[in-house]
Amino acid sequence: MNKGIYRIAAGVGAVVILVSSCTVQASMVTTNGTPAAVATDSIVNWPAAPAVTSETAVLMDADTGAILYDKGMDEYRYPASTTKLMTLLVAIENSSPKDIVTFTETGVRDVTWDSSNINAQLGESMTMKDCWFAAYIKSANEVCAQIAEYVGGTEANFVDMMNQKLAELGCSESHFENPSGLNGDTQNVSAYDMAKIACAAFQNEKLLEISSSVSHEVGPTTNNPNGFTVRQEHRLVITEDTASEFYCPEAVAGKTGYLLKAGNTLVTYGEKDGRRLVSVILKGSPRQYFLDGKALLQFGFDRFQNVGIAENETRYVTGEEAVDIGGTSYNPADLMVEEGKVVTLPEEASFGDAELSLEALPEGAPANAVALLQYVYNERKVGQAYLLDKTIQVPAETEPSGGEAAEPGTEDGSGETGSAAQEPEDTEEPTETASVDPEKTDGRFSLKLPKAVIPGVILAVLAALGAGLWMVWIRKRRREEAEAAARRRERRRQRLMEEGPEAAAEFNRLLEEKKNRSQGRGHRR
Repeated sequence: MNKGIYRIAAGVGAVVILVSSCTVQASMVTTNGTPAAVATDSIVNWPAAPAVTSETAVLMDADTGAILYDKGMDEYRYPASTTKLMTLLVAIENSSPKDIVTFTETGVRDVTWDSSNINAQLGESMTMKDCWFAAYIKSANEVCAQIAEYVGGTEANFVDMMNQKLAELGCSESHFENPSGLNGDTQNVSAYDMAKIACAAFQNEKLLEISSSVSHEVGPTTNNPNGFTVRQEHRLVITEDTASEFYCPEAVAGKTGYLLKAGNTLVTYGEKDGRRLVSVILKGSPRQYFLDGKALLQFGFDRFQNVGIAENETRYVTGEEAVDIGGTSYNPADLMVEEGKVVTLPEEASFGDAELSLEALPEGAPANAVALLQYVYNERKVGQAYLLDKTIQVPAETEPSGGEAAEPGTEDGSGETGSAAQEPEDTEEPTETASVDPEKTDGRFSLKLPKAVIPGVILAVLAALGAGLWMVWIRKRRREEAEAAARRRERRRQRLMEEGPEAAAEFNRLLEEKKNRSQGRGHRR
């Protein structure tokens, strides 16, 4: 869906989702401070997990969705900058790396001493690709806000898009209030939902490239003619010293986060021997949260295995007698198990240890699917696959047109990957207009139009009216955002006053410095 259409959809269709989600989340946030119990410790014949000190955590197999470690995975916590996984996923799906983003008040308002930033200045421009890297690797909050405004039309619209994406991914335990991850009354996630978000994010090749990069050179900008460098902060991803406690060769990508209320948060994506795992740490402690993430990845790779379903399942697809599925009789020779699907089991278990149940087909199932084979090990879901009817011909999928799903390749011949081979140009179609010649008759102005032109003129008028209403709505939302920003600054000032007058004085001093810089100082890296 192109950017223009998505903006309208976000502005109209997501209001119900946003309001209902806000209502639920505001009343269900779990107070931080108490480490949760490890639910997977109670599973019979489940491998003993390492000690993890964070309040909540989860380890998920990215191929099966199986939960290998569960420490309060459904409890709410503040996500901090791990929010940016969703921010980048929505942005990449709805923008081009070649887009030019110019900083407005929406972005520069978040340049404060206690907020991670690149000190972007009003009117400064960057490519969208550089914005992606700065927002993710540097964790720059003002860049997130500016990306949000560019992609969504307003920051609030973009947040609606983030929450719509949550619903698409089946994340019912989380809600976003802003694109940066700063604390908010309804900015919270569960470790389980964050693992789902991470699995979706790391399937996006552009986002995986960004998240796994050690550093990135941001191109020249108005205030930085020589450009500048942003560097990865995820220690498990960047550490190459084999003697370091943070050395984890399985770690490929991830995201760090920190706020006082959120503590240290961490998402880590790992690969080994064809398997893919995601670990999530919420409300961790300095340094230890990296060790917790590492311990979970290694636990998952060392103590579990993925076993192919099609290679081992013989029920329903072998034998001479017909099988009844949902009231329909099938010849086993006409059925097959979906290929490429696996179950995740403890290293000591075998395929036969998993219990099979036949489930109803979910929405979006293949046209030739007759049932969903779901596997459970000691009451824990460990994988699934479709049972397919080979006699039903399924049309081959056609290649998508345009640049929306082009294979990643070089963007400009520089050898950098992760961008679409062909990026779409301006996707908004120009409004067709008709030119007419006025003439005077009896001293009065008259206009003659061919009948074929009249529908086009009517459409143009309606389009102009719609555009006017859209601009009025945007100005209203921007005014509301400015007022909300003022309230956030006041809440931040109040928090600092509670911590002591020295912290509040330092906040005021640095805020004044920021205002002075925006009035004429150059960009400081």
